[in-house]
Parts: sequence; structure tokens; C-alpha cells
Amino acid sequence: MSAPSAAAPRLHWSAEGVTLWLADRMILRHAADRPALFVGRGAARVRMDRGNFALADRLEERIALRHATPLQEGGDGAGLLLAPAPGAAPLLRVRLEADGLALEPLDPALNRFWLRLVAEPGERLWGGGEQMSYVDMAGRRFPFWTSEPGIGRDKASPVTFEADREGGAGGDYWTTNYPQPTLLSSRRYALHVETSAYSCFDFTDPTGHEIEAWAIPARIRLAAAPRFAGLVTILSDWFGRPPRLPRWAYEGAIIGLKDGAASFARLETILAAGAAVSGLWCEDWVGVRQTSFGRRLFWDWRANAARYPDLPARIAALAARGIRFLGYVNPYLAVDGALYGEAQAAGLLALRLDADAPYHVDFGEFEAAIVDFTRPEAIDWFAERVIGRELLDAGLSGWMADFGEYLPVDLRLADGSDPLLAHNRWPLLWAEVNRRGIAGRGRTGDALFFMRAGFSGLSGLCPLLWAGDQLVDFSRHDGIGTVVRAALSAGLVGNAYHHGDLGGYTSLYGVRRTPELLMRWSELAAFTPVMRSHEGNRPEENLQLDQDATVLAHFARMSRVHAALAPYVARLCEEAVATGLPLQRPLFLDHEDDPACWGIETAYGYGRDLIVAPVLEAGMARARPYLPAGRCWIHLWTGACHAGGAAADVPAPLGAPPVFYAEDSPFAPLFGAIGRDFALA
Repeated sequence: MSAPSAAAPRLHWSAEGVTLWLADRMILRHAADRPALFVGRGAARVRMDRGNFALADRLEERIALRHATPLQEGGDGAGLLLAPAPGAAPLLRVRLEADGLALEPLDPALNRFWLRLVAEPGERLWGGGEQMSYVDMAGRRFPFWTSEPGIGRDKASPVTFEADREGGAGGDYWTTNYPQPTLLSSRRYALHVETSAYSCFDFTDPTGHEIEAWAIPARIRLAAAPRFAGLVTILSDWFGRPPRLPRWAYEGAIIGLKDGAASFARLETILAAGAAVSGLWCEDWVGVRQTSFGRRLFWDWRANAARYPDLPARIAALAARGIRFLGYVNPYLAVDGALYGEAQAAGLLALRLDADAPYHVDFGEFEAAIVDFTRPEAIDWFAERVIGRELLDAGLSGWMADFGEYLPVDLRLADGSDPLLAHNRWPLLWAEVNRRGIAGRGRTGDALFFMRAGFSGLSGLCPLLWAGDQLVDFSRHDGIGTVVRAALSAGLVGNAYHHGDLGGYTSLYGVRRTPELLMRWSELAAFTPVMRSHEGNRPEENLQLDQDATVLAHFARMSRVHAALAPYVARLCEEAVATGLPLQRPLFLDHEDDPACWGIETAYGYGRDLIVAPVLEAGMARARPYLPAGRCWIHLWTGACHAGGAAADVPAPLGAPPVFYAEDSPFAPLFGAIGRDFALA
């Protein structure tokens, strides 16, 4: 078949069947002997254990919609009716819209959907929300269901084996806090499945990509653009753009300490070492409880005066020195806390199926209730009572807005919605609570919250992502390198600002931090929008920044590099607001005419003018990062010029990660000064 000459999207009919075109790209090919659309019925089986989900489908029927006819009321180009066979009742109506397809099931019993897309040899496929193992999804299968990523995401690793053996807590390459059924193709088109149901992209068949959803999607959105950057802007328009990142968040490091009142003295040690600090983050401001997993927090979202005496005065004293105070909150209430009683009395909690009693979730040696955000007054209560009064009014300027992915499917929600459909939406409701609480105090663009859980639309609600709970090591699917892949994949679907826990978080089964890991992570974090450290789940068993003089001096130096980049980061934030382009970018986003950039996942563009190739393996002393063709790249630390279009063989000692800037950048004087000022002795 030949491509139609009209602009896309458009249906093209012929004796062979019907095709869907987007500009000059064939997206879908449908014929009686090769149907592209299927519907069916199934019953989901879902088991949850502490945020880890096992999903299976009891498939009752999959129906190939072999017979397609044009929608008569709109003519050939308006859409099509699909039936199993000629003369059979149609089961699906598809209407062509300006940005895709609107789908309408004609049998209310249908709750399964499959769509086969045209595949081309060598096609690359990106997106999927925040993916930590693979930025390019080609050749693999990716389910989309927000969950804990798992303790260990490599089924061949001892950590994953032990986590699976003990409690089914191991993950896989596709498990993520933030899935999103959106793809970008190297054919320069984007597709988004508009449903909150469980869905899956299967790219394992070279003859065609298959999309599956456990509901009939409302729409399949489509867009094409001549350049990849244009597609990212379109997706940012679809899903929303966050507000500009507050300048204080990137003008210095945010120090994570959870040591009660001793945190303030430890901060002074870090400052005395010469660190540039813009915030102190104490997630234990609400108190702690000790569990077998490690030190957990007390989930009653009020300052704990016993652990942090005189906290308002201490916060004010820090503010006078230009240092913000940050805390922690999540959308659950510990059943032994005071806020649980308030919410229960007001009828704001999700209920059990078998009783008019709050549903309790086992979080590992303690239980918590779920605030039912399908009830508008519950959103208002949490936004005002907790975010407004307990956090902002107490002087906090930011917080980790944790969790959001734990909504079970065996509970009752106030709006009567199916938890199977509400589950993926839950992080969006949680983001709205935080956004509304900040807006209610007039702090939008100043106060900052950061989330790990997400789904389609989070970018318009949450100002900053963090990459979740990495292992404190260099492992391929769980350690430091996953932060890079997470940033690149999430940025392609509309999330401009990303960062990770400096030093990682999870320490189990003998995995412990090394000084090298902490220093390499400090180098990576210096070249991300927010540089925030974390003590981890077992701080007493792991090396901390202030416990080793060499590690601390290295961190302090990299924090000053981070702060020196603030004018450049401010410009990138302006660009993100205007275009939706992320600060950390796959190299192909700005250099797509260089095919060698398309498969690189361990280096990134920090804006258009910096190339960052962080050291993600232990024991590396040299590196050979590829530099995009068409520009001259200056090695930040030595000033040596390297022609693009080739790998640059450079030393990579601790303190000098491979970073290059474009010779023709308007920020070249700033970059040159940073290289000279912070060159290793």
C-alpha cells in the first residue's frame, strides 16, 4: 500500500484492508486475515504484599475484530466499526480525532483490549514512565502498574533471590513506582494509551508491537513531529508542566540526616568542611520506630518534640542563614497515631469490603490506614490539616511525599470506583493533595515536594521526581546507574526535573556502602537539578558523608560545583517551563542526526551544552564516553578539546567525572571557570 498524501492522522482504505497513517508513518495495518484490534473479557487476580503486587488474568475470551467498515455517518475518514465477522454485531466503534482515536465498546461486558502496531526493523522505542533498567524498550515487555520496584530487580542476583524467598519482595527489570503507557518511536511518533487500568506494551515480536489493557481505553493519543524534541514538547503539553524549580533547591546541596537533634550539630560539621548547603532534610522529624527492615518513621504527620525539641526556633535559625528545612510525609496514617483518630471520626478513610471499618495496610510490623482521596473533603482535610498546618505553618519548605503506589484492590472507595482502575491514579491524587496544600499557603514555586510514585499526568502536578530506593551499590539493575536511566526515561514523557538519593537507600543482605560509591554518587548528584543525600534504611550500618574525612571533603567540593552551575540550571528551568524539555536528556534529544547517540543510556545531556558521563562502575580510572558529532567538546577538568563524533579517552579519577561542555555554548565562560576553580591538584 502507498501512503496517503493527506496530513495525519488518517485512515486509508483499499481492497487489502484499512491502514492508519500519521503523516507519512503507517501506524496500524488491519485486514481480515491480520486483525490489528481485539477485545475480550477477563477477571484480574491481584495479590499485594507491602506494595509488591502479583497480577494474573483469568482470560475468558479474546475476540479478533476481523471485519472493519467505515462509520457511515462521518464517511470513510471519520472512523470505523469493528466486528468479529461480516454480519456480526459490531463490538467496537473507533472515531478518528485530531490527536488520535476515540474508542467506544458496544458491549458493556467487554473489559479487555489489544492493539497491534506496525513495527519496523531496527526501531527504537522509549518512554514507559520512569524505567530504571532500560531506556530503550525494544525487544522487551513492559507492564504498567505502579508498585514497589522490589528489593532487587535482577532475577539472577542474590539480593533479588533472598527478597523473593523471604517475602516475594524482589522485583524485575520492569517494576517501577512510576509507569506510564506512553511510547516514543525512533520513527518520530508518540503514542499514549488513555486508561488507568493495568496495561502492557509488548515489543518482543519483530512483526508488530502489541498493546494490552484490562479495560477499553477511552482514547489512543497519537502525535508526530519532525524532531524528537518536538515530540517531548507535545507530550509535556498533554500531561502538564511543573512549575519552575525553586532556585534555592539547586543553589546548594540538601543534606539528609535523621539523627534527631544531633542532626543540627552534624550539619555544622558538613558546613565547616566547606559544603554549599541550601537545605537540611530530616525525614525523622515525626519520630521513628525500629523494625527488622531498619529505622522507619512514625506515620503521624506532626513534629515530634521529643526527637526534635525547639524545632520551630531551629528552623528559623537555619532560615536566617539561608538554609531551608525539609521533612517527610506520606498518604497513610499509622493506626497508633492521633491523626488516624481525627480522620476516622470524620469518615475520611477507605473502608474494608466486609465491614464499615477502616482498611488497614500491613507496612511491615505496623499498620496504617488509607485516606480516601476519592472523597473531596479528604483531599481538603489532608491539604489543610496536614500539609498546611503541620508542615508549612511549622516552617518546612519542602518534603519527600513518599509512597502513593500501595492502593490495594480489595477495599471500598467513597466514590464507588473500581480499585483496579483507581490504583494507577492514586499517585496523581496524592500529588494533588500536596500541590493544593502548597497553593493554599501561597507557596507555589517556593515550597518543594518530591515524589517517587506516578502515572500519566504527574508532570503537571509534581515539581520534582526522585528515583526511589536504589541499593547502595554499583549493581546494574538496582544501584547508582538506575538513577541515570530513570531520569532519561521519565524526562521523555514530560517530567523536567529528576534526582536520586545520593548514596542510595536500601542496605540488606550484606550490601553496604563503600567510600567509592558515596564519592561517585556525589559526582553524579552534582550534575543533576537537586543534590540531596540520604542516610538510608540502616544508617548505623552504612558509611555516612560526615564519617570519613576524605568522603566529606570530596562531597563538599562537588556541592560547590553543583552550586556554581546554578546560573546554567536556572536557564534550563526556564527552557523546561517554555518547552517541557527535561534538564537531563538522552543524547539523541539534541543530537538526533548522530545515530551513535541513539543507544547511549549511561551518559546524558545536561541541557544542550553539557555532556555528563558519570562513573557507574567500581574501580574505574579512565573512561571513553562518546561525544556527539558536529561540535567541539571541552573536557571540564583539563580544558582539552575533543572533536565530536568519537569517543574521548579521558582520565576519570575520583573528583573528576567525565564532563564536557560545548565550545560554542553561551555558558562556556562559566563552565571554563568551574573547571579551573575546581580542578584537582
